[in-house]
Amino acid sequence: MVVRGRVLSVASECVPLVKTGGLADVVGALPAALAAVGWDMRVLLPCYQGLRAQSAGWPVVWEEADLWGGPGRVLAGDVAGMQVLLLDAPHLYDRDGGPYSGPRGDHPDNAVRFAALSWIAARIAREGLESWKPDVLHAHDWQAGLAPAYLAYHGSGGVKSVLTIHNIAFQGWAAAHMLGVLRLPGHAYHPEALEYYGGISTLKAGLVTANWITTVSPSYAAELMRPAFGMGLEGVIAARGPVVSGILNGVDTSVWDPGAEDPPFSAKALAGKATARAHLCEEFGLEVPGPLAIVVSRLTDQKGIDLLPAVIPDFVLGGGGLIVLGSGDPGMEGAMRALAARFPGRVAVRIGYDEGLSHRLFAGADAVLVPSRFEPCGLTQMYGLRYGTLPVVSLVGGLADTVIGASPATIAAGVATGVTFHPVDALAFGQALTQLLTLHGQPKLWAKLRANAMAHPVGWETSAAAYAALYERLTA
Repeated sequence: MVVRGRVLSVASECVPLVKTGGLADVVGALPAALAAVGWDMRVLLPCYQGLRAQSAGWPVVWEEADLWGGPGRVLAGDVAGMQVLLLDAPHLYDRDGGPYSGPRGDHPDNAVRFAALSWIAARIAREGLESWKPDVLHAHDWQAGLAPAYLAYHGSGGVKSVLTIHNIAFQGWAAAHMLGVLRLPGHAYHPEALEYYGGISTLKAGLVTANWITTVSPSYAAELMRPAFGMGLEGVIAARGPVVSGILNGVDTSVWDPGAEDPPFSAKALAGKATARAHLCEEFGLEVPGPLAIVVSRLTDQKGIDLLPAVIPDFVLGGGGLIVLGSGDPGMEGAMRALAARFPGRVAVRIGYDEGLSHRLFAGADAVLVPSRFEPCGLTQMYGLRYGTLPVVSLVGGLADTVIGASPATIAAGVATGVTFHPVDALAFGQALTQLLTLHGQPKLWAKLRANAMAHPVGWETSAAAYAALYERLTA
């Protein structure tokens, strides 16, 4: 295939190398999806402690003598067909813990650690490697927010920049005195540029300097211009409105494939799903006459988990059951355990995360509950669609863009794929669960909804084409 252009993607995590959330899934899926439409993408990541052994023997393609307290070098390798660049700077990344924190909490020098990643990204973008130079630098979230800023303030070399906001709640704050340390110009420290409530936000730095801004769903792009969702940056995003757009994420349909589960099933042959449901109930000791719902989520207020204790009792009394898989706020974990103790045989909870169990849950459940207060895109509801596990979602962000709520009009048109509710409160959520019980009690309608859900496209093809069109527009 003819290469239409080259992109340097810079991020703090990427599957299968390192993951703490959905950001990693997107960064890991984009290279292959874009390759299918002619764009050559390489991914730049920090070489965390856990990646040092895996990258041993990789060739050095870049060296930097002064990288905030020590030298750094960039190693190049292939991981499952993905071209990866790892920034090896042990004084910044060779630490116990995760990408952002260690045993004692967040690393205090995170601003510098990810400034280094952004600095190297901008230099490679501007100067190119020996045999490869990108046309576009694609930065993800606050960790890479300074990369577009470094291109803007230190020279772009003709490279265009895109910044994708995956979750605006995380903004990369640093104190004002760090301006020079972060190699940012003093003349840009004002509210229209780098200054942010008396300090610096690396996310804002990217927002004001990138050539284009994307979010991970069209609805989230619109929501971010409002105070309820913009979290202090709504004015910045509104000011840059003409260069802001939303492109939905997709899911890896080779990984999330009901035909590859045990037992396998499809929209036309659902016997395997019924068997998976029976196995799931047996595994958790449940007897559920009505719809079996699941929650696979971080247990936080953002995800609306605090609403469950108010709505699940009536759902259970109506015949429903629930399995929760996740971890998060200790109070939320306790509330979920209390629900399970209150309704033995109908509600079960597993604290933590288990990839294999997650697949079994989507394979066997009838519905997945996603009552988020905000949701940039969300993958959980897409897994539900893929597996015929009907999503029950709040009408925010990517949830609103991916699920067609069952209403008289959508049912008559034969297009409904789930249940939606608004506003995000216990009353509306409880009404949605009542509707779920009613729908499940109508077998022909339920079968149609499930078939619609499984037919809904959730892969990367459409999204990859949208990114490719954006890159082409920027580089034309």
